[in-house]
Amino acid sequence: MNIRNALLPALAALSLAACNQAAPPATVDAPPPGIGTAADEALAADAAQAGIAIQAPWIRLPPPPAAVAAGYLGIRNGGPEADRLLAVETDAATRVEIHEMREEDGMMRMRQLEAGLELPPGAHVELRPGGYHLMLMEPQAELAIGSRVPAALVFERAGRVPVEFEVRSATGHGAHGGGHGNDSH
Repeated sequence: MNIRNALLPALAALSLAACNQAAPPATVDAPPPGIGTAADEALAADAAQAGIAIQAPWIRLPPPPAAVAAGYLGIRNGGPEADRLLAVETDAATRVEIHEMREEDGMMRMRQLEAGLELPPGAHVELRPGGYHLMLMEPQAELAIGSRVPAALVFERAGRVPVEFEVRSATGHGAHGGGHGNDSH
């Protein structure tokens, strides 16, 4: 048995365990600040005009030497048309996949949503532990509690929306303890 075949079940178990822990409450109703460029701010304004609002994006700090990290956020589609989250772009990971956890035959199963995540008009969709979530494969950046990870969400209609994910502990708490950072007023 080669090392890859030995590690794959362990990584899958780690991923599933990380996805099943309770999420902190998401209480931010305003989109997070852009990544910092005028172009990113213009993209965020376009997304807001299209009805897309992003809430409380965060990444769970993975235990070392994990090859994956889970990301969570709320997405509100206040627009009159359905939209779809197609991809997530970031330099912080080799790739990001959109996943779904659900119970099938008494077991929790995780699968990649290759066609993206549907966002009906007027819907609020939570990406949280135990449900929809993002998987950052092979994190390339040093993740530390309280650090920020710039990314762009790519939507079918709204286009690219810049976000910054806050890295939090496995319990969902930020650098200031108790989850009382900028996103939990």
